[in-house]
Amino acid sequence: MKTSVRELYRSFKDLDQQEVTLFGWIRNNRAQKEFGFINLNDGTFFETIQVVYENEFLDNFKDVQKYRVGSAMRVTGILVNTPNMKQPFEIKSRVVELLGDSLEDYPIQPKRHTREFLRENAHLRPRTNLFTAVFRVRSLLTHAIHTFFQERNFINVATPIITASDAEGAGETFKVTTLDLENVPQNEDEKLTIKKTSFKKRLT
Repeated sequence: MKTSVRELYRSFKDLDQQEVTLFGWIRNNRAQKEFGFINLNDGTFFETIQVVYENEFLDNFKDVQKYRVGSAMRVTGILVNTPNMKQPFEIKSRVVELLGDSLEDYPIQPKRHTREFLRENAHLRPRTNLFTAVFRVRSLLTHAIHTFFQERNFINVATPIITASDAEGAGETFKVTTLDLENVPQNEDEKLTIKKTSFKKRLT
């Protein structure tokens, strides 16, 4: 049964000893001599799932030991409830497949990162707990606001924004003016006089 981390945390008590399939990214990989533990997360839930892999059940055990943090993988295994352990349940893997490897210098490691560091790696920060929590709150608020207005027959209109801030060089391509282009005021050098515009400055 293909499922998600979020769904498993909601119904793990009813899935004890059943086979499940998960897709996700490695948060941590602790390899031992005959077994190992992978913390797997797929972005659907704040918590990770502990995947147990053992030499006895995996033909590629040696390869799995080398899977790096940030790698994408598919896991098929048996869900086992563990009420007396730190985690409420875990997955006893039977198939572990690497879907996408990560670089050796993958920056998001299982440790605390400063916000300045995450700002420098903006494309990867959604995989951290901090930004996962922020995006979930934003998502819920956006959904609530849109639902409120939709139920009252409002229409959401995405209007263009005129700003004085140049964005990614667009100011070299597009210019905004309030002047009559058929009769453009000019100064002695025959150049456009910015002071004649409504905003008295260039707009992009």
